[in-house]
Amino acid sequence: MNKNVFIENLRNLISGETDTTAVLANTAAYIKEVYGWFWIGFYIVKEEELVLGPFQGSVACYRIKKGRGVCGTSWQKNATIVVPDVEEFPGHIACSSLSKSEIVVPLHNRQGNVCAVLDIDSDQLATFGPAEQDVLEAAVRVVEEQVF
Repeated sequence: MNKNVFIENLRNLISGETDTTAVLANTAAYIKEVYGWFWIGFYIVKEEELVLGPFQGSVACYRIKKGRGVCGTSWQKNATIVVPDVEEFPGHIACSSLSKSEIVVPLHNRQGNVCAVLDIDSDQLATFGPAEQDVLEAAVRVVEEQVF
């Protein structure tokens, strides 16, 4: 799907909703419907951990410490992380053995602090590249504007 169409559809989907859980839930479902990736979800910063939020896919890890795994590292570095092969990422947390590649995009609150991460896993190697990173970073900006 064209990036502009994807973002406009997401904006229309979440427009007017102020409940964070509802927006994150429908955002995860929308991404899953459009792209069909193995696992799509959010981890929310609560004190010094990321806690599992709304997601689409198989069961997941409940809590992730800052700096641990791809999600915790994205939070710590305040940066998107693309992992072509999760077996090559030091300290990767294997919630599912079916996960082969991953992208994690941080979300920010109005003060500019990381308040959540969007975590997406694929059951194929090297699924995420610059195009996917670009559209997912644009998607989290829309979510940030709406609820954070």
